[in-house]
Amino acid sequence: MITLVVTILRLYGELQGWPKPWVSTAAGGGGAVLGISWLPIIFGPYFALKLTGSGDAPAGNGKAIGLSFAGLAVLVLGGFVAFKGASSGTTALAILGFLVMFLAGFIPRVAWRSLGTTLLVYGFAARIPVLIVMFIAMRAGWATHYSFVDPRLAQAPFWKQFVEEALLPQMLLWVGFTVVVGSIFGTVVTAVARRGRPVAQTAV
Repeated sequence: MITLVVTILRLYGELQGWPKPWVSTAAGGGGAVLGISWLPIIFGPYFALKLTGSGDAPAGNGKAIGLSFAGLAVLVLGGFVAFKGASSGTTALAILGFLVMFLAGFIPRVAWRSLGTTLLVYGFAARIPVLIVMFIAMRAGWATHYSFVDPRLAQAPFWKQFVEEALLPQMLLWVGFTVVVGSIFGTVVTAVARRGRPVAQTAV
């Protein structure tokens, strides 16, 4: 619900011309304060501590943290591949990069399955409304970051613009990002919170 409210507020702010740094119509969102890309930093620890409190904790903090950062490395690699594919006009390579970024989200899940699954569900729940907003914004031609289309796709049919600018990034890149970033902050905060305490239950 919080994520949906932020998305709607962000859209309203851009349409009303709110100033930076609160909103931005730049491609990718311009690092605006009102954005949902920051929320995994909050929800990762929140979900992790809730799970730990119910007795569902990773078998080892080191492994959980290590695999979370391994996921980050794969996420960055996928981003590089996607960028190379997009910049060179090689659609297949770009799609491969997006798939790698999505699969990066499954790496932290090896050490803490319940947290990974929770963040995966949250990621889709957060990004599907954005995808809907982008579809409407792109069709309506609103001057927002939700409707941004790369100049190389300016003459492409709408379906191609939507797939490359909305569907692939939202459903693959940002979902993978959500799981990886949420896992990093979640596992680190949990490790600090559990320091010196016995493990109540091992998560698989």
